[in-house]
Amino acid sequence: MRCLLHPSYFPNIAAMALLAQQECEWEIMDYFQKQTYRNRTYICTDQGKQMLSIPILHVGGKQGKQYYRDVRTDNKYPWQRQHWRSLQTAYRSSPFFEYYEDDLAPLFLEYPVYLLDHNFRCLEVITSLLNLNLPDKKTEQYHPSPKGVRDMRFLVNAKKAVSFDPLPYTQVFTERHGFIPNPSILDLLFNEGPNALNYLQETTLDSLYA
Repeated sequence: MRCLLHPSYFPNIAAMALLAQQECEWEIMDYFQKQTYRNRTYICTDQGKQMLSIPILHVGGKQGKQYYRDVRTDNKYPWQRQHWRSLQTAYRSSPFFEYYEDDLAPLFLEYPVYLLDHNFRCLEVITSLLNLNLPDKKTEQYHPSPKGVRDMRFLVNAKKAVSFDPLPYTQVFTERHGFIPNPSILDLLFNEGPNALNYLQETTLDSLYA
């Protein structure tokens, strides 16, 4: 059954494993919500788990909520440079950072207008590096309880714990912090390189479907 997912900022391993194993469709007709992976991702550093967050331009007053597709990034603060420097510091000693950095670095030189467009741009690059096909099917209307698909939209909630226990792989700071499960796909890519796709395809997802 096709899975319904939100496009997020460098998705975590659970979401990427779904992309690697299932036919997926993107939810793009919903309202933006705070504290989600729509504009944040988590990497593994010498201090443990660290959040990288894209600042957005908030609307207020009578306008109230805004649709995800209408959310604009706030580029007054150089978040792109800060994110790239954080990745360099965290992963420059990883086995495959230098192998992928030339492909990824341009993403952090861009000043995107819309968050959703930028997330899709990041997904295009990541899926290309993984030799995955990026799904092109997108929702045309929002449905609270969609029919005919497996609703996996809950995975975008950064504050909601999910039942997901992937097999450990060697991370840069494993000896200091132990294995940190389900970080950004960037962590898996920099540490596992070309084996990342096999890891995603072999990851057990049964607990997510329960």
